[in-house]
Amino acid sequence: MTETKQKITKDTVIGDVLKQKPGATKVIEKYFGNGCFTCPGIKVESIAFGAMMHNVDPEKIVKEINELEDE
Repeated sequence: MTETKQKITKDTVIGDVLKQKPGATKVIEKYFGNGCFTCPGIKVESIAFGAMMHNVDPEKIVKEINELEDE
């Protein structure tokens, strides 16, 4: 059975991103800081929301995550 990887978008929930691509931890920490990992919002907030809160372009974050090698 082949697992289908979904492409990450700005609307993807941060917690889901980390489940799909563990390497994205580095990207999330780079733009949002490591406080993101202990915040309960990680389960419901999208990359777009986090980017807005940290004044970062969400497309830049999505591009970096999608360029990561599949783990």
